[in-house]
Amino acid sequence: MFEKILFATTASPTCDDAAKVAFELSRKNHSRLSVFHVFGLPSRGFGLEYRDVRTGDRVEGDENLVGLVLEEMKQYYEKQAKDHPGCSFEALVGEPHTEILRKARKEDVNLIIMGAHNRPEDIGASRHRAIAGSTMQKVAKSARCPVLIVSRPCVTCWSYFANIVVATDFSKASDYAFQFARNVAADIGCTLHLFHCVDLSAENELHAPNQAAIEAKVREAEEKMQAKYVANMGEFDNFTITIREGTPHVEVLKFARESKADLVVMAHHTREVDPEKALLGSTVEQVVLRSACPVLSVNHPDKVDVTPYGARPGSD
Repeated sequence: MFEKILFATTASPTCDDAAKVAFELSRKNHSRLSVFHVFGLPSRGFGLEYRDVRTGDRVEGDENLVGLVLEEMKQYYEKQAKDHPGCSFEALVGEPHTEILRKARKEDVNLIIMGAHNRPEDIGASRHRAIAGSTMQKVAKSARCPVLIVSRPCVTCWSYFANIVVATDFSKASDYAFQFARNVAADIGCTLHLFHCVDLSAENELHAPNQAAIEAKVREAEEKMQAKYVANMGEFDNFTITIREGTPHVEVLKFARESKADLVVMAHHTREVDPEKALLGSTVEQVVLRSACPVLSVNHPDKVDVTPYGARPGSD
């Protein structure tokens, strides 16, 4: 399913959870894994001095420094890469999200894997958390392939998933998220849970809707579920449909816990807007930071097979 995987890492304990998923997933899929680390931000002007994203220290960016960082990366992941011949390492200095996206385009990767943010005990955590969070948002916004964000230990590995939740807001990007999740669930042989939350959050409604209005929105959502998703399941029939009302990220997280989700799949924003202009949606961001399982952000159809599972391209 994933011929080429890009693991964007800080080469520190921050990304250990994401590293486990990246190495195990690529090994099971016999994927070509690129372990990629952008370790600085250019300073003003045209000098060779750079600012370390973890510590904030000023460092001289030259070939020797890059070589040292690359060796540290290889040593840090030596155990994971030992029996992984399809693994390569690369380090460079630059703007993290720009270089990650450039690398993904150049290598034509099928999946980007990255961590969400630093742990409090890490050196320079508060500074790096802001940079890492911004990087995650910008990569999720502009990546042409799905982005898997791992913020906590993944107890179950990809091939052993039993439950995948796809949370939709019925946007075009959500359609791509559904198509990706459907194909993964069918390929693995697990249950796909289709979920939608009727948004009753204060910022979405000037006036609280009455019960009749809420019920009307629920019925409308049920009809959309049938027309958009059930009608495009193909031969895949191992799925459930759930619709609730409330604050979207709260309900997504609650449902993910209840359904014992191994993976949550979402579009990268929560409104029908141009993906090139949208920021990482607040719903996705809140789910990423709080989810007990990995969250996969889908933005574009480029690496998504939109054919219903079991159907042949061009067939009715």
